[in-house]
Amino acid sequence: MAAIYSTLLFLLTLSESFVGIFSNGVGVNYGRNANNLPPPSQVPNLLKSLTINRVKVYDSNPEVLQAFAGTDIELIVGLGNEYLQTMSSDPQQAQTWIQQNIQPYLPQTKITCINVGNEVLKDDSKSALYEYLLPAMKTMHAGLVNLGLNKQVCVTTAHSLKILASSSPPSQGVFREDMVQYINPILEFHTQVHSPFFINAYPYFAYESDPNNVRLEYALFEPNEGVVDPNTKLKYDNMLYAQIDAVYSAIKALGFTDIEVKISETGWPSTGDENETGATVQNAGLYNRNLMQRMQHGQGTPTRPSQPIDIYIFALFNEDMKDGLTSERNFGLYYPNGTLVYNLGVQSYAPPRIEYSSSHKNVRTFFSFGFVDLTPCLRDE
Repeated sequence: MAAIYSTLLFLLTLSESFVGIFSNGVGVNYGRNANNLPPPSQVPNLLKSLTINRVKVYDSNPEVLQAFAGTDIELIVGLGNEYLQTMSSDPQQAQTWIQQNIQPYLPQTKITCINVGNEVLKDDSKSALYEYLLPAMKTMHAGLVNLGLNKQVCVTTAHSLKILASSSPPSQGVFREDMVQYINPILEFHTQVHSPFFINAYPYFAYESDPNNVRLEYALFEPNEGVVDPNTKLKYDNMLYAQIDAVYSAIKALGFTDIEVKISETGWPSTGDENETGATVQNAGLYNRNLMQRMQHGQGTPTRPSQPIDIYIFALFNEDMKDGLTSERNFGLYYPNGTLVYNLGVQSYAPPRIEYSSSHKNVRTFFSFGFVDLTPCLRDE
């Protein structure tokens, strides 16, 4: 197995066309919910071959954090939902966690942020954690301050788009009424500590749940006639930018104008179950290639055209141990053996041909469309 990984890395470094395909605006989520992935020590070289210099991980695994030492790759480290209650009520526990899981790796490992919890404010299944989220964020930040690390490591949390009551049109984006009591103080926290607002946004799930009203080209950044917001007269040619601006509108509606929205997860699955319309290798390749090209040019959204967007692609590898539908296990840019799932614009290195048998080939007629409310059809983590 080690020989396979070494051969992979050698082949990838042969391709000069990888250089520049990722810009500073694109990072990647490195999930490890699988039993067949390469060791963490191999991952930084794989990322360097793609010129990726930003990674988000979901825990503080020592082997992973050590693997990134001396690489100059910026790392967002996750604090799992299971820690929220303890951290929220015990500041010393929060500081001890930082001393054990963050401080020993600095500055060799370039940890820039702690992501406290993931998609906590989403549905009733996690409602018991709602009251613990912000206090846990505050104790983690206080721990960083006490240790003199708050200037180099920020604190945030990643939200599902399900926190929105409406996203259509973008100018009318608002948070759910039952979430405002939790989100408003979180926004105040972001303003005070100057940390970004993370959102997980997946146009795929909007398309998959309503393909008759969500145009595939619009979801994939492919050429299309676009949609005009009737209030701002701004034109959108893709769904992700509309989602981002809807979040900005919701934040502004609560009186905040100085918080940056970053996309902590977005992606497209390369395969799915029979009824998962649109989950194909072709569509996944189009989505991520087109998104990366936009990020490479520093393009902003229609409401903030001069502000480049920070986005983390989900995910680096397919993960065979994830629960749920088949698509959940197939968001990776790479198979576990390191072979590209689809072409990312590489010219001199052609991965082995991959064939799938699937009943859904996306042969359909598309009708005229307008803005569609995207909040009911979002990815469940």
